[in-house]
Amino acid sequence: MPYVNIRIAGTLSREQKAAIASEVTDTLERIAHKPASYTYITFDEVAEENWAVAGKLLDSDA
Repeated sequence: MPYVNIRIAGTLSREQKAAIASEVTDTLERIAHKPASYTYITFDEVAEENWAVAGKLLDSDA
């Protein structure tokens, strides 16, 4: 049973989540031969103030 957790800075629309879920499920079915009905996907949307890259918060102006 594949479990995929997608963590992203910011937010996605419902339509974006649906498209991503469909693509990921299709990929696991096609390449890993995992039935779509066994694939679970969760989305974690992280506020940009809670995500840093190279020592800088993503919501920083600099």
